[in-house]
Amino acid sequence: MKSSLYPPVSLPNLLIAIVLVVTSFILLSATIHRTSHFSSAPSGAPPPERTWPVVWASYSNEPPEPKYFHEAGNTLEMSHYDIRFFQGAIPYSQHRDVLQHLIRSYLSIMASLKMETWIAHGTLLGWWWNGRIMPWDYDLDVQVSITTMEHMAKQFNQTLHEWRYTTDEGGEGVQEIKKTYLLDVNPNYSEMKRRQGMNVIDARWVDVNTGMFVDITVLAERNPVSEPGIWSCKNFHQYRTHNIWPLKETSFEGMKAKVPLDHERILVAEYGEQSLVLTEWEG
Repeated sequence: MKSSLYPPVSLPNLLIAIVLVVTSFILLSATIHRTSHFSSAPSGAPPPERTWPVVWASYSNEPPEPKYFHEAGNTLEMSHYDIRFFQGAIPYSQHRDVLQHLIRSYLSIMASLKMETWIAHGTLLGWWWNGRIMPWDYDLDVQVSITTMEHMAKQFNQTLHEWRYTTDEGGEGVQEIKKTYLLDVNPNYSEMKRRQGMNVIDARWVDVNTGMFVDITVLAERNPVSEPGIWSCKNFHQYRTHNIWPLKETSFEGMKAKVPLDHERILVAEYGEQSLVLTEWEG
C-alpha cells in the first residue's frame, strides 16, 4: 500500500476552506468594483460615496477626540438641541415655526455680513420640492467654503445676533417678536480629516431660547494635489467645483437664498432618483 504525502482532509475542514476561498473572492471583487467605479465616474457628476476603513483605522489608536458641540440627548429628537440652551422639547405644533425663523434669520444675517452660504442636504431637498422646510424635518443644513469659514471664525465667532419679525397670531393683533441667535464656530473647523467623527459639524447658528440650531459644514479641497477640484466635508459628502459654483440665487422660506448650481445631480447622488419623484413620505 502506498502512503499518502498529505494527511487526509476531514469534511468539516474542507467546507471551512471552501467558505474562506469564496469569501476572499467576493471581498476582492467588491474592492475592485469600488475602485473602478470611482475612477470611471462621469466627469460632471459628484464623486460617488467611498468606504473609509483605512482612514478610520489610522485613528483607532488615538485617545478619544474631544467633542466641541454637545446635544441634549442621543435620540433623533434630542440630538437636534444644543444642551447649553435646552429648555425642553418643542411641541410638534411649534417645531416648524422655530425652524422657519432659524433659517430666515440665518439667511438674512449672513447676507448682511457678506458671507457666502447655501442650503444643503435635506434642507436642499425641501427647497427643490416647494421652497420650504419638509414637515418632518428636525434640522437645517447649510454649507460654506473653507475661505468663508476662516473669515467667519476670525470676525464673528461667538457673536449674538437679533432677529425681529412681526406676527398677528395669538389673537392680540400685530406684534413684534425679537429672537436672539448665537453664531458658534467649532475650533476644529480647519481640521482636514474626519478623525473619530466627533467634530464633523464646523459651526452652528443656535436659537438661544430653545437650543435648536442650523448645522454649518465646511467644503474644502482636502487633497488638492491628488484630487484637485474635489470639495468635501468631514462627513464624506463630495462635490466637483462645477457642481457647486456659480451658486444659483433663489428663495427659501420667503427669504433670498442660494443653492448649488448642479442641485438636482447632487440630490440624486445623495438621496437617489426616487427622492425627486415620489410624492409621498415613506418614512
